[in-house]
Parts: sequence; structure tokens; C-alpha cells
Amino acid sequence: MLILLCAAVLPVLILLFAIYKADKINKEPIGKLIVVFLCGAMTTLPASFMEVLLQEFQPDGALLGGLYKGFCVAGFSEELVKLLVLFLLVWNSRHFDEYFDGIVYAVYVSLGFACVENVMYVFSGETYSVSMATAATRAVLSVPGHFLFAVMMGYYFALAKFAPNRRGKYMLYAFVVPVFFHGTFDALLMVPDGMEDGGLKWVVTSALFVVFILFDIKMWKRGMRRIRHLQQLSEEQGEEYRNVFEGFKWNF
Repeated sequence: MLILLCAAVLPVLILLFAIYKADKINKEPIGKLIVVFLCGAMTTLPASFMEVLLQEFQPDGALLGGLYKGFCVAGFSEELVKLLVLFLLVWNSRHFDEYFDGIVYAVYVSLGFACVENVMYVFSGETYSVSMATAATRAVLSVPGHFLFAVMMGYYFALAKFAPNRRGKYMLYAFVVPVFFHGTFDALLMVPDGMEDGGLKWVVTSALFVVFILFDIKMWKRGMRRIRHLQQLSEEQGEEYRNVFEGFKWNF
């Protein structure tokens, strides 16, 4: 039991620590991050409720069903509740004072969700070996996926905060872009599930898995660029604050 719990939670903790270390200018308070993480964990409840409702309208067919489940059921529901929690907890916080904070807080919300989801999937395995296989697969795919969706969300969320003249545009991107990546990520894996067993399913599954790997690599590259960009903007932002402070002391 304890081993399964560690297998489910450890990938989340590693990514939380990684993004915390990446915040080099002015680290966020641990207490605030814990609250954000726990609230992110609680988003599994409204997201699950929305997913159950939306599944009632799922169309037939492997292609349409997989696309609908990936984009509308999972992507739309989960990213919506994450963004709402992020906005309510962080937007007006005095700690949200630099660009990179947007990514940090978004990751903590998203990985709070991913942690609960991971535990549920791992402990739902029929046998210990199945549970461990689920934990290993999700450690490589699903948990990093939620991390990258959050990087996209936090990137545009931060731009919306510090670019008031383009706030509406960036807030829309903070929702639409993660939904696109989340939906594509899930749909590439879900479409084959709706197909009947046979040679065609094997061919489609193999082809979509190759596409999925290429998509995942591209998503990682994009995510790392977004992280580096906001790190740079935060450094420039900090330099501006220091210059203003030095000028104030000189004038005084």
C-alpha cells in the first residue's frame, strides 16, 4: 500500500520541486504554495462532476468519441476548473509580483489535481502488478502532461497580469491553449480505445502512438521555451525594480 502511494505521489513531488527551484528571483511562500496545491487537488471533484455530465453527450464512433472525450470531457473540464482556482487564489495575491510566478502557481494547481488523479488510477488496479504498471506509465506520460498544460496556462496567465492592454487576449489563451494541448494529448490515446479489435486497430494505434511521441516532444520543447522566457522576463522585471529603488534612494 505504501509503495503504491509513493509510486503515485513521487512523480508529482519531483516536478513540484523542479519548478520551485526554477523560480530563482523571488521564491513563493511555502504556505501559499501548499494552499494552492491542496485547492488544486480539490478541483478533481467539480471536474469529475462536469465530466460525468458531458459524457452523456459523447458521440458514437472511435474518432468522434475519442476527440470529444479528449477535448470536451477531459481537456475542457479539467483546464477550466484549474484556471478558475488559479484566478481566485492568485490573481490578486501580493505574492504574484513577477512573471514566472504565473507558471509556478499554475503548476502547483495542476499537479494538485494530477496527484489525486494519479492516486485514484494507481489504486484502482486489479492487481499489484497492474497498479505498478499504471504508476510507471502515468509517471512518464500523464503527470508530466499535466505539468506542461500548466506551464502553458501559467505563461499566458502571467502575460495577462502584467500586460493590461492585452489582458483579455492572454486570459483567453490561458484557457484555450492548455485545452488544445490537453485535448490533443488525450485524444491521441483515446481514439484507438473505441476501435474494434483487429489489424486496423493495431495499425491506427501504432501510427497514433508515433504521432503522440512527436507531439509530446514538441510540447516539452514549447514548455521549456515558455519557462525560459518568463524566467528572463522576471529577471528584467527585477532589474527594473532595483533601478527604481536605487533611484529613489539617490533622490532621497
